[in-house]
Amino acid sequence: MRKPETLPGDERHIPFRDVIGFANDHAGFPLRLPVLDLLGRHSERIIDVGAQSEEPVDFPDITRRAVQAILDKQTDRVILLCGTGAGACIAANKVRGIRAAVAHDTYVARQAVVHDDVNVLCIGAWITGPQIALDIIRHFLAAQFSDEEHFRRRVAKLAMLEQGS
Repeated sequence: MRKPETLPGDERHIPFRDVIGFANDHAGFPLRLPVLDLLGRHSERIIDVGAQSEEPVDFPDITRRAVQAILDKQTDRVILLCGTGAGACIAANKVRGIRAAVAHDTYVARQAVVHDDVNVLCIGAWITGPQIALDIIRHFLAAQFSDEEHFRRRVAKLAMLEQGS
């Protein structure tokens, strides 16, 4: 059994997961290998549906394939890389049951999970360097949705918006 990594500066551990989903478009390709290496240290298996080169692809197609792993209950977390993170985030949030956020710092990555039960993290490879991106992902993977009633109530309201209510 692997020893869980502890986040620097606090005592939170990054839990080992059976499966983590991952995808990148052509703009996210430069961060692909460092991210896959990190995810491999924190999961048994990676569902990787990302672009294999910098040849242009359409991020909505890549995003749809990646978030399908959540819908199929194969994983509870997906990491998406594109140029700014915005396109992948927009595409992911169009899919019912997906709550995606763009994070270019560790605070947003953590709070998006704790407060909003985000299950998809989007990072902009044109914005965020490799070391910061890896730190952002660590915080996303370590975070857990809060048990506090007001956060759960708000996420339930997000689900109602999704249903058109």
